[in-house]
Amino acid sequence: MIFRQLFEPLSSTYTYLLGCEESGQAILVDPVVPTMARDLAELQHLGLTLAYSLDTHIHADHITAALELKIRVGSKIAGPAFDRLPCTDVGVEEGRPFQVGSLVLQPLHTPGHTDGHFAYLLGDRVLTGDALLIEGCGRTDFQNGDADALFRSVREKLFSLPDDCLVYPAHDYQGRRVSTIMQEKQRNPRLGEDKTLEQFREIMASLNLPYPKFIDHAVPGNRLCGVCPPNLPDNLAQYCAQMTYSPQG
Repeated sequence: MIFRQLFEPLSSTYTYLLGCEESGQAILVDPVVPTMARDLAELQHLGLTLAYSLDTHIHADHITAALELKIRVGSKIAGPAFDRLPCTDVGVEEGRPFQVGSLVLQPLHTPGHTDGHFAYLLGDRVLTGDALLIEGCGRTDFQNGDADALFRSVREKLFSLPDDCLVYPAHDYQGRRVSTIMQEKQRNPRLGEDKTLEQFREIMASLNLPYPKFIDHAVPGNRLCGVCPPNLPDNLAQYCAQMTYSPQG
């Protein structure tokens, strides 16, 4: 398997490139519009053909590149069937492996950050989206978020994976790239150790986070699999700018 973790600094999003060496097919998990050219260049460099884009959930902090990738290279769009998006070609469900070549992802419905959120187990690693971050978790105050549901998703489902299972989140804001299930059990200040549901409720209720600055544009755009809204204010336009990739940066 070919595995690449690619970072988009504006929204601090990790995109994951998964490649099957036998078939030459690839999946991009949580691709972002501003770094689409970079991702396509990486696929070309590796000699891979993009078969699918696959999102963990309907994002509120960036525009997915799923639709643009389909237009550019003919890749299909996969995403949680729970969200019933007409623009997806394949709806993923828990209990039904998602396979491309020799790549076999086990979808895990992990609601709480959003009601349709999914994580993807791939061998010795799990792509946790926003459900489980490194020493953190996604917020639960928008998009039918639910602190109780997130607590159960992490503690009962993700924490039941092997302790040495690698945790690859959709975001990190401190330059960290990977954790393990054991590390999160021990060190996650919101969900680890012996945290109770009531304690988790109190933690999430007291975060006092600002209203997400891009959510009113991102959610409708991502319900269309990645449509950038017209006439964005200047301070938000960069979230939709399709930047030209340069190896020199």
